Amino acid sequence: MRVEPAASTPHETAAHPNQFALLKQRRFAPFFWTQFSGAANDNLFKFAFTVMVTYQLSVSWLPPALAGLVIGALFILPFLLFSATSGQLTDKFEKTRVIRFVKNLEVIIMGVAAAGFLAADVNVQVPVLLACTFLMGLHSTLFGPVKFAYLPQALNERELTGGNGMVEMGTFVAILLGSILGGLIVAIPGDGPLYVAFACVLVAVAGRMVAQFIPLAPATDPDLRINWNPVTETWRNLRLAHSNIVVFRSMLGISWMWFFGAVFLSQFPSFAKEVMHGDEQVASLLLVIFSIGIGTGSLLCEVLSKRHVEIGLVPLGAIGMSVFAIDLYFASRGLPSMPAMGVAAFMAQTAHWRVMADLALLSLFAGLYSVPMYALIQLRSQPTHRARIIAANNILNALFMIISAILAGALLKAGFSVPEIFLFVGLANAVVAFYIFMLVPEYMLRFIAFIASRCIYRFRVSGDEHIPTQGPAVLACNHVSFVDPVLLMAASPRPIYFVMDHRIFRMPVLGWLFRLARAIPIAPRAEDPVAYEAAFEAAAKVLREGDLLAIFPEGGITKDGSLQPFKGGIMKILENAERDGLNVPVVPIALTNLWGSFFSRVERGTAMVRPFRRGLFSRVGLNAGHALAPAEVQPEVLRDRVAALLKV
Repeated sequence: MRVEPAASTPHETAAHPNQFALLKQRRFAPFFWTQFSGAANDNLFKFAFTVMVTYQLSVSWLPPALAGLVIGALFILPFLLFSATSGQLTDKFEKTRVIRFVKNLEVIIMGVAAAGFLAADVNVQVPVLLACTFLMGLHSTLFGPVKFAYLPQALNERELTGGNGMVEMGTFVAILLGSILGGLIVAIPGDGPLYVAFACVLVAVAGRMVAQFIPLAPATDPDLRINWNPVTETWRNLRLAHSNIVVFRSMLGISWMWFFGAVFLSQFPSFAKEVMHGDEQVASLLLVIFSIGIGTGSLLCEVLSKRHVEIGLVPLGAIGMSVFAIDLYFASRGLPSMPAMGVAAFMAQTAHWRVMADLALLSLFAGLYSVPMYALIQLRSQPTHRARIIAANNILNALFMIISAILAGALLKAGFSVPEIFLFVGLANAVVAFYIFMLVPEYMLRFIAFIASRCIYRFRVSGDEHIPTQGPAVLACNHVSFVDPVLLMAASPRPIYFVMDHRIFRMPVLGWLFRLARAIPIAPRAEDPVAYEAAFEAAAKVLREGDLLAIFPEGGITKDGSLQPFKGGIMKILENAERDGLNVPVVPIALTNLWGSFFSRVERGTAMVRPFRRGLFSRVGLNAGHALAPAEVQPEVLRDRVAALLKV
C-alpha cells in the first residue's frame, strides 16, 4: 500500500536550499512548532513542579531526595503502558486528527495542573500535580509515534534527514528552554506558582492553535482492529519490527543512545557539585552545553549526508561518543577542591574548558548517531505499521532509560565516582556499537563509503535522483577501479547488492569488505558453470525482494581507461526478473575521473601502487542517467548510455 505525502503546494515540494527552509513550508512548520511547544511544556511543568517539591513545599511522604525520581518515573510509566496502543491509533487514524486530539488533551491537563499549582492545601496540590505528571507522560506517549510517522508522509527521502535533524534539535532546545523557564518562573517570590500555571496553559493553547495549520496526513492502515491489551500488542509490535532485522537493530541502537544520554543527564547535578565544585548555575550550564551539542550534531547530519539518509554517520557518531566520554573522565580527574563556584568563576578556570569541550563534542556526536537511525527506521518500515514500530521503539527507549538509572545507582553504591561512571559508559558504548555494527554490516559499509567519498576523494554525484528509493532496480556501471562498489554505495540512499568477479574476493582487505557487503561472486560459465548459475539465481532473489542490484557489464576492471564492450549477462538477469513477474528498470551509471587513481590499473596493469600519485582529495564523480525499461535494454544500447554519461 502506497501512502501519499501530506498535502503541500508545488512550491513546497521543490528543492530547498537547506533544512531551515522547511520552517517556511506549511507541511513542516506548524508540525515543528507543535512538537516544540509540547516538549517545552512537558519540561516547564516537570521542572517547576520538581523545584516546588524540593525547595518550597514540605511533604512528609515525598522527601526532596525522592521527588525528582518519583516525578521522572511517573512521566515515563505511560510509555511502558500505552505506547503499543498509541502506535495503533496513529496507524489507524488520520495523523493530523491524532495530533489535534493530543493537543486538546494537553490543554485540559494543563488546566487541571493550573488548579493544582494554585491549590492552598499541599495535600491536595501535590497529588493533583503528580496525577498531571502521569497524564503529561500519557500526552507524550500518544504524540511520540505520530511525530515520527508524520515526517515520512510529509517529506521525501532527500528531506528526511534534515527534517529529523530539525525535530531533534527543536526537541532538545525546547527541553532546555522549558526547564530553564520552569525553574526561573517558579522561583519568583510569592506568585511563582501562579505564573507557572499561567505559562503552562498559555503554551498548551498556543500549541493547539498552531496544530490547526498542520496539513492532513492520511491513515496508513484504516482497517486496523485495535488490540487494547498493551502486553500482547507490545510483543506483536516487537515481532513486526524484528521482521526487518536492520530496523529492529536500529531500534536497539537508538535505545542505547537514550541509555547513554540518560546516564549523563542524570549525573550532571552531582558532577557539577562534587567534581567540578560548581553551584546550581554550573549544573545548568552543563545542561545547556549538552543540549546545544545535540542540536548542532542533529543539524549537521543533513550537511554531512548531502541530503540523503546517510547511516554511515552512525559509526562516526559512536566513535565520537566513546572518545569524548573517555576523555571527559581524564579531563575531570584531580581537579582541586574549592568552594562552590558560580558560572563566571567556573569558566575562568582553563582546566574546565576541556571538560566543556568534551561535553559539547560528546553530545554533538550523539546527534550524528541518532538522527540517521531515526530516519532509517522511518524509511525502511512498512508504512502500514510504521507508527507501531516507532511505538515499540519508545517502549525500548523507556526500558533502557530505566535500566540506565538502575545501573548508575548500582555503580555509585559500589563506590564508583561520577567520572568513573562516565568512563564505564564510554567504554561500554564502544563495545555495544562494535557489536551492533557487526550484526548489521550495512552501518560499517556505509561508514567506509562515507570516509572514502569524503576523505580519500572529493566525490561529486549527479543524477542520483534517478536511483529509485523503492522497489527493485538494476544499476549498470562502468568498471574503473577496485573501489567502484564503495563509491556506488556512497551515492545510493539504499543498500546495494553487487555481482562481482569472483577473483576480487581473494584480495585481503577488499575481499573481506565485499563479503561483508554480501556481494555475489560470479565466474565465467566455461570456468565454473555451477558458480555462474548460482550467481544469477542470487541476483534474481535480490530483485524479488525489492532491492537494488548493481552489475559491471564490462566483466572486469578496464586496463586502459576506455569503456569496454558490455557482455550479455544483464539480459539473463532481466529474463529471470520477467520470469518472476517483475518489471525491473535499469539505471545507467558512469564513474568519472577514477582512471589513474590509486585503486585503478595504470602501470603494467597493476593497481594500488604509489598511493599519492594523484595527490590527496582527487576529484572523482558519478553520473546517473534516466532509467531504461527492460524492453529498451540491449548491451550496446546500455553501453552507449554509459558512454554518454562519461562525457557529462
